[in-house]
Amino acid sequence: MAEKIQYNGLIRDFDFKSPSVKIGYILIFIFGLLVSFLGIAPLIWMILSGFKNIREFMAGVKILPESWDFASYIATWNQLGFLHYYFNSFLSVSGSVVCAVFFNGLLGYVLSKVKPAGSKIVYGLILWSLLIPATTSLVPLFINIVRLKLVGTFIPLWLSIGANAFFVVLFKNFFDDLPQSLIEAAQIDGAKNFTIFMRIAVPLSKPIIVVIIIYAINAAWSDFLLPYLVLGGSEFETVMVRLFSFRMSRSNEVAIIRALVFSIIPPIILFLIFQKQIAGMALHSGIKG
Repeated sequence: MAEKIQYNGLIRDFDFKSPSVKIGYILIFIFGLLVSFLGIAPLIWMILSGFKNIREFMAGVKILPESWDFASYIATWNQLGFLHYYFNSFLSVSGSVVCAVFFNGLLGYVLSKVKPAGSKIVYGLILWSLLIPATTSLVPLFINIVRLKLVGTFIPLWLSIGANAFFVVLFKNFFDDLPQSLIEAAQIDGAKNFTIFMRIAVPLSKPIIVVIIIYAINAAWSDFLLPYLVLGGSEFETVMVRLFSFRMSRSNEVAIIRALVFSIIPPIILFLIFQKQIAGMALHSGIKG
């Protein structure tokens, strides 16, 4: 009976019989561990520094703290009232995700499948807009927000991410691969374009929707400038805005580090949950088809 060969990525079990392959694999593994350590080392340093007092932190001799007292973290949590700002950020992120998926997905579908007159010009303008720094449009955007009396609400944050050129391009490229026969069959049955989008295109677009959701959550959570201009000084301040005001107060460096640890916990959890989708999107971005 022929020996069954198992495939483990690019290297087969049979390849490990070669000494050169073994050495190369070990070197790659060591290099991967080194890169991983360099990536996670700042996070470990932040967490460990949060257990120190200001005297111990300024000494900067030991990496490990003298004591593991969680009371300091609890005190910083209570001092900032993080639960309230977590809730505000959750509202901001939730609305941003809905707008990012619906509006960008709808425009991407129209440009890909409906293709009305002038759609190529619109798509060209969208691609050109990717070359323009976002900060250049911040002043006119904020003026319009003030004129519409939307300062102090989440609506500008939701709509701004609902008009994201990068998301539109991702949606369009994905919809380009959907079979046109499905769209034509629905049109023969009398379905309108919006109905086809909601009942056919969206259910078939779960992979790209998951990716857009991940990007939207990360962008909405970490955004600072627009939330600071729109929500600064109101009861709807997000975590990032609260961190800025906390940093400008008389708090010591260790308390600021503890606050930073609380602010990065949700993105870390998000990455741990969706790391396979993130890696898959990176591969999909490099290989078309």
